[in-house]
Amino acid sequence: MAHIEDRWKRPGNRDRLRYRARYIAPDGRERSKSFARKADARSWLDAQESAKVTRTWTDPAKGRVLFADWFGQWQRTTARLRQSTEARDERLFRRYVLPRFGRVQLGNIDQLAVAEWTAELSRHLAPATVDRAYRLLSKVMRAAVDARMLAETPCRRILLPKIEHEEMRFLAPAEIARLADAIDPAYRALVLVAAYGGLRIGELAGLTRRRVDLDRGSVQVVQTLTEVDATLVLGPTKTRASRRTVSLPRLVVNELAKHIGRYGDPDQYVFRTVTGRPLRTRNFRHRAWKRATQRAGLAGLRIHDLRHTAVALWIAAGAGPKEVAARAGHTSVSFTLDRYGHLYPEADSALRDRLDAFVIGSAPGGSTAP
Repeated sequence: MAHIEDRWKRPGNRDRLRYRARYIAPDGRERSKSFARKADARSWLDAQESAKVTRTWTDPAKGRVLFADWFGQWQRTTARLRQSTEARDERLFRRYVLPRFGRVQLGNIDQLAVAEWTAELSRHLAPATVDRAYRLLSKVMRAAVDARMLAETPCRRILLPKIEHEEMRFLAPAEIARLADAIDPAYRALVLVAAYGGLRIGELAGLTRRRVDLDRGSVQVVQTLTEVDATLVLGPTKTRASRRTVSLPRLVVNELAKHIGRYGDPDQYVFRTVTGRPLRTRNFRHRAWKRATQRAGLAGLRIHDLRHTAVALWIAAGAGPKEVAARAGHTSVSFTLDRYGHLYPEADSALRDRLDAFVIGSAPGGSTAP
């Protein structure tokens, strides 16, 4: 039962009168707090009783847990992510989150503190980095709410910097051929598979001979080979949708067959370094890619731009959003439209023409309605 009692620090001295509010918490233990004014004690007590009814009550002691300690506990209880994702998240936490909040009690991290932190990060970091760091903090604080460590998360109504997507670059078939001619012969087929098949660089590095069907002219994407803290890690594809089979043009299949005949090994990755080692993206970019793009007159071209190129070519060949999403391994058609919708310039006019034909065909006498 909740109640308020008068307490004297010194008997008979009304200036020392305090009001202690008491109630029984959901965990069965009595909680209390002292106030100088009876109205404040009543407000606090009403808030605690309301929280019990709405099931938002939290143990005040849990709010005194340091963020760093809660972060460690949260890490041990979360489902494992892809190793590369875990490594990236760990770096973000260590660099940007823990230095600011690590020694702060959970209950003392308020919305203003989070807003000031994101504003400070925005002064010297890219918007995308600020967004990732904030979303990681938000994830940890939401987990604290779910664990009844906090009544509500401080990560709410935070103004984040706008992320401007890097301008996508698309190559024409002649430019793809020029790049394939300019790069080391060991990587010629890689350029063509990327530009026409849309595989990510990690998917290309993880492609094995048994996942290539030269008779059907397709490759099966089931795994990636990525570098995490200087260590090569073989793992599953980025998402479940990324597991896919991609058909390739005959010209690309022929080049892939030549590549396998020259460099292939049934028990090895299809694309390896010139010395036969597994492909490390950073080394490949520095030692082969950068020089080839300069020789081909395509300086500044990113490896990922070949994936954008593939999507653009599919759309130009008449592929619809659903087909593009499936071939690219996107998680949804809406993502495809958001990123590449501007490559469908004829879609609106084509729909208008079909509507016109429908209206004309439905009008009496086959003429347009007035």
